[in-house]
Amino acid sequence: MAVNDIQIRAARLSDLDQLAPMLAALWPTSSAQEHAQELRLLLGGKADAVLTMPLTIFVAEASDQTLVGFLEVDLRSHADGCNPSQPVGYIEGWYVAEDYRQRGVGARLIASAEDWARSHRCIEIASDALINNEVSQRAHQALGYEVVDRCVHYRKQLVTQ
Repeated sequence: MAVNDIQIRAARLSDLDQLAPMLAALWPTSSAQEHAQELRLLLGGKADAVLTMPLTIFVAEASDQTLVGFLEVDLRSHADGCNPSQPVGYIEGWYVAEDYRQRGVGARLIASAEDWARSHRCIEIASDALINNEVSQRAHQALGYEVVDRCVHYRKQLVTQ
């Protein structure tokens, strides 16, 4: 399927059954059912119950109505490497089904997120990738994103006495 046959649009509640498994593929610490519960709020007009800033989810839809990717973008009050005096668009999640990768679908999702951020008066958009996710890092850099920081997060389980 040609990338021109892929439509980028805002997610709808009717996308829930296809979208939730993709969210689970990107964020596997939660099940598709758990993602579906949150999506019901986000896509069902009750986003303010879980969010304090605007958020939208874009989907990439093939001509047969199959979803082949998504991108979740919102506003943050600040982001590393960005001007701290104003909100910044932030790519919270970006996923393209394996068969559709490296065909421009991800770039079209990113372009929609950038347009959305501009519509909210942002002059910057930011994102992140896990330090071992070199594929995501290369994809970001290919689309003009630059590394502004690297951080290793630590935790320690505290034993109660």
